[in-house]
Amino acid sequence: MHKVSEPAILYFGTPVVLISTMNEDGSYNLAPMSSAFWLGWRCIIGMATTSKTVQNLKRTGQCVLNLPSVNEVQAVNKLALKTGVNPVPEVKQSRGYYYEPDKFGIAGFTPVPSQKVTAPRVMECPVQLEAHVVAIHPISEDNEQQRGRIVTMELKIVQVYLEESIMMHNDPNRVDPDKWRPLIMSFQQFYGLGLQVHASSLASIPEYKYRSPDIEIARNMEKIRQPISA
Repeated sequence: MHKVSEPAILYFGTPVVLISTMNEDGSYNLAPMSSAFWLGWRCIIGMATTSKTVQNLKRTGQCVLNLPSVNEVQAVNKLALKTGVNPVPEVKQSRGYYYEPDKFGIAGFTPVPSQKVTAPRVMECPVQLEAHVVAIHPISEDNEQQRGRIVTMELKIVQVYLEESIMMHNDPNRVDPDKWRPLIMSFQQFYGLGLQVHASSLASIPEYKYRSPDIEIARNMEKIRQPISA
């Protein structure tokens, strides 16, 4: 029997994303989040406007979306309750957050140079997506208490890196879902994917039929002139 319910959050399960951005002083910020979904080579993320990531994205227009597997869960967990904003926003203080300027260091992750953005990639993550900000949209503008506090951002992927171990055999342009084990966040807890439960009729459509024009645009995009150093 279904009952009317009022959960405080509706995070039913989405992949964890580590967003790396460049700070004003040239240092790096790294933020874990799971409010993200993909459409072709576009990604939509949702974040609080007080976050360092949003501030950096508005200023630089660039980032890397790093997707950890279940193997990186302990390192990802070390990033919890930490913010790159100083002083810490009041809302985050009330939730137990504290300022941490070296997110890569405290998690034990390794920054490596990107090709088409200034932000670094996370070497340990099997999936790394360099991205540019295309549009920023405010959320909850109809509610005075929430107005100006949350935004969604449309990001255009400009370069994709995949760890060879998760690629489809003999096809470097496809991920093998039997090998890829993304880290999943569901109601504030970490989970991983299980085995395939049923064959999908949708899989009868070849993946290339979904190929986005953004891929050709990204392929012809120039690399940044002076790549960041690792």
